[in-house]
Amino acid sequence: MKVIVVGAGIVGVSCAIWLQRAGHSVTLLDRAGPASGTSHGNAGVLAAGAVVPVTTPGLLKKVPAMLWDKDAPLFLRWRYLPHLIPFLRRYLSYANDAQVDHYGQAMGTLLHDSVQQHQALAQGTPAAKFITTEDYCFGYATRAEFEADSYAWDKRKAAGVALDIVSGESYSAYDPLVGPAFEVVVRCKNHGRISDPGEYVQALADHFQTLGGCVEIAEVHDISLDQGAVETLHTTKGDKSADHIVFAVGPWSKAIAHKLGVNVPFESERGYHVEFLNPSAMPKAPIMVASGKFVLTPMQGRLRAAGVIEFGGLDAKASRAPIDMLKRQVARLLPDLTYDDTVDWMGHRPAPADSLPLIGANDLGNRSFSAFGHQHVGLTGGAKTGRIIADLISGTPPNIDVSPFDPRKYTTR
Repeated sequence: MKVIVVGAGIVGVSCAIWLQRAGHSVTLLDRAGPASGTSHGNAGVLAAGAVVPVTTPGLLKKVPAMLWDKDAPLFLRWRYLPHLIPFLRRYLSYANDAQVDHYGQAMGTLLHDSVQQHQALAQGTPAAKFITTEDYCFGYATRAEFEADSYAWDKRKAAGVALDIVSGESYSAYDPLVGPAFEVVVRCKNHGRISDPGEYVQALADHFQTLGGCVEIAEVHDISLDQGAVETLHTTKGDKSADHIVFAVGPWSKAIAHKLGVNVPFESERGYHVEFLNPSAMPKAPIMVASGKFVLTPMQGRLRAAGVIEFGGLDAKASRAPIDMLKRQVARLLPDLTYDDTVDWMGHRPAPADSLPLIGANDLGNRSFSAFGHQHVGLTGGAKTGRIIADLISGTPPNIDVSPFDPRKYTTR
């Protein structure tokens, strides 16, 4: 069949490769090219244990203090607040124990084998060299700070996430770089890392083209429908149609989804990173610094500090406060670090109110499919999401329950 995949981040490129391997003729459309957005700027962690959402019980009580604390990882562009309120109402309604368990069960099936899924995706391609397997660590400055996170760790253990809780002294013996910064470190097992996310996705896209796939730089500015299903894509390179169309455009998916009748409550979470070029030292494994909820990840020739949540929409320019916060946090953690220069970046994470990605058909005729909304785990879940979409289009039942991700759950609201 002829398939168009809109969006060339990790999710879209994975969809394209698995569809190509299933024998379909695939065109990959993107307005700027492969890995030009969040798939370039993420923390690079294959976080197989990411089974706890941001929306946990008690979140609402914490938000005001976080917004006024310049070293907290939550930021808001206040002019955007009136637009944001309806979404926040829905978003915060999911901060309950039942929803956390529902999320954990669903995401556990999607993410638990993320390293193996990426290895399968990249097998036989130049992209394979970017995948490594190592612990994903969480560092806590004090035991009290660690115990304040006990709810999340209990949920992860209940979901089967393998982890070791070690003293900061023990961890610093393994990685002297962090010195006495942490009193407690949690080492999550069976995780992985992509040493250069942008180059990784680009290498996958290049492999897709080498095997006959088409990558076209074009922006979809509208769609035409026939009985609720996509008939035509109207793009900057003309009108296009196919047997099936996959929408994997991350935070830019909302307008198309709503036009298709998939009325998902949805926002962009703006994320930031700071890269320290040619640093004097590197951590041995990616580590989440709990005090700032950012990840410090060794990458090729640079050290990346990535994280932060800012609500401010798709159009506003990057803010200085999140970048300054990341730089302050890294300076406290690694006071002796030297480097040649820094590079700042801001990107957008697609955030449905219930934190669950949309993976599946948008219409009863299976003409178009959604593959977006992964929030903080787009890289982690991208490889498997592409495989699921390829299975659905090819008529092969996926080997997991995909009903929690069904876009059509929003069509009756």
